[in-house]
Amino acid sequence: MALAAFVGLNGLVLVYLERKVAGHVQRRPGPFEVGPHGIIQPLADALKLVGKQLFTPPRGDKLLFWLAPILSFTPIFVLFIPIEFGPGLYGIDMDLGLLLILAFAGFNVLALCLAGWGSNNKWGLLGAARAVSQSVAYEIPLLLSVLAISFMAGSLHLGEITAQQGSWPWQWNIVTQPVAFLIFLICGVAETNRAPFDLPEAESELTAGFHTEYSGMGFGLFFLAEYAEMIVISAVAAVLFLGGWKGPIVDGVWWFLIKIYALLLLMMWFRWTYPRVRFDQILNICWKWLIPLALVNLLVTALVMKLV
Repeated sequence: MALAAFVGLNGLVLVYLERKVAGHVQRRPGPFEVGPHGIIQPLADALKLVGKQLFTPPRGDKLLFWLAPILSFTPIFVLFIPIEFGPGLYGIDMDLGLLLILAFAGFNVLALCLAGWGSNNKWGLLGAARAVSQSVAYEIPLLLSVLAISFMAGSLHLGEITAQQGSWPWQWNIVTQPVAFLIFLICGVAETNRAPFDLPEAESELTAGFHTEYSGMGFGLFFLAEYAEMIVISAVAAVLFLGGWKGPIVDGVWWFLIKIYALLLLMMWFRWTYPRVRFDQILNICWKWLIPLALVNLLVTALVMKLV
């Protein structure tokens, strides 16, 4: 229940932040009418989604069509279980917590594939094909960047990785692994289908991509899952590279939340600043640049750890 409340509340907060960031980037105030400075606008949007009629394409596969949003949203709760938000504040203490997150994060790709396939819609199917090829490509450099940190820490335990970092910024892993952090951040944006890597749902090309046929809370579950995955990516990045819940003067959960929201704002800034890349460019960036760079970084890390 606590995780469900956390995901739902953060969904409302991030919708508001997204619209405000978009407004200020485009030199306009963003939502401003519903509540003070439009602060109740996300609640109005949520009520609108809940009240909309659920529609099933007459020629679509009903089972796959409705299994997709459920499969996209449900595994999200598993991803939060091993994350240590503060000293001793986690769901389950796991030695292989990082491996669990990486394994269950892949379910979203299957969900997007089922959504496009079950819709029996050409735009949905094209979006699903793009999602699968994009995710398969960007998972490789992401895993290689995570391996560099696990080599240094000698563990896949998120608490252990946090414990080996200090409270001050120069004691965090981002200082020794800036290349791995950059690769992880780029891959995290691509894995969550955020602009400029939002090819699976490119409005100018595919109407809405894999979720073209979804209405109401069918679309709402995909929407919530995307924001929840952004939180997970930011939380894992904070643990691996930014010292987790450690911070100057006094450690605590507030430092962890500050780091998460700083990375979320960075991802939102990317969306409303950079243009969408072409599909051939998105794969070239991964296969020709990120994977070789991640391999070199991992080999250098392994060599340094061996010599030290």
